[in-house]
Formats: sequence, C-alpha cells, structure tokens
Amino acid sequence: MHRLRNRLIPACLASLVCAAAIAQASTLSASDVWIRVTPGNDVAAAYLTLHNGGTQPLVVTAVSSPRLAMAMIHETRLVNGQSTMRAHEELSIAPGETLRLAPGGLHVMLHQTSRPLAIGEVVPLTLQLKGGGSLTVTARVRALGAGG
Repeated sequence: MHRLRNRLIPACLASLVCAAAIAQASTLSASDVWIRVTPGNDVAAAYLTLHNGGTQPLVVTAVSSPRLAMAMIHETRLVNGQSTMRAHEELSIAPGETLRLAPGGLHVMLHQTSRPLAIGEVVPLTLQLKGGGSLTVTARVRALGAGG
C-alpha cells in the first residue's frame, strides 16, 4: 500500500498542475491576430488583442512558432522624438482586462522564417503562460502598410 501511495501522490499532483494550466489557458482569448511582413521578408511583426476572461492575472512569458527560428515580445517607444525598440520580458493581463499589441507599441518580433511568408498565409503562434499552459492562435500575413 505504501508503494502505491508513493506513486499516486506525485501522479495526482501532476494532474492538478496540468488541470490548473489548462484552466488558466482557457481564460485567455486572442482576436485580430495578424502578421505584417516587411521588405526582405526575413523579419516580420505579429499583432493581436489578448483578453483575460478569468479571475486571476495571466502572464505571457514567450511566443513561438514552428515557422520561425525566434519570436520575441518587443515594445516600440518614442523617446526624445526618436522611435526605439526593446525587448519586453512578459505581457501581464489583469482579470477582465484586454491588452492590444499594435503597430507602434507592443508587438511580437518574428525572426528567421523557415521560408518566406506569403501574403494571405496563416502562421501558428503559441503563447506560453507563466505557471504552465499555452494558447495557440493563427495569424494571417498582411502586406506592409496593411492596417490592423
């Protein structure tokens, strides 16, 4: 009986952690997900609107895609009249709040595509959440200058 209990307790704890991660991810939703391709097509930017429909804060810690070597959360700011871009570690979304990633502000930089992105193509992006869980969304590629 002792051996069975030693096996069941870790399995039950792992199940609880998985259930919490699934519940956390199910409270995050995304809309208006798109990618603006740039000339040369080796770097692009993704934009989306995130909504936390839950009762706990959610934190997006990373973004990935099978189509990209690297995706990083970035922020564009105007400093002393000059546009600057820097890495932004995490995206925090309070309960009931909406966070918009848009041109000229927060966005996801996409680097080293496995093949050139084509206008109209859809690209999967996976948002990793602090504490486990993830949300995979589909972004449609738009031309440079296409509005969002």
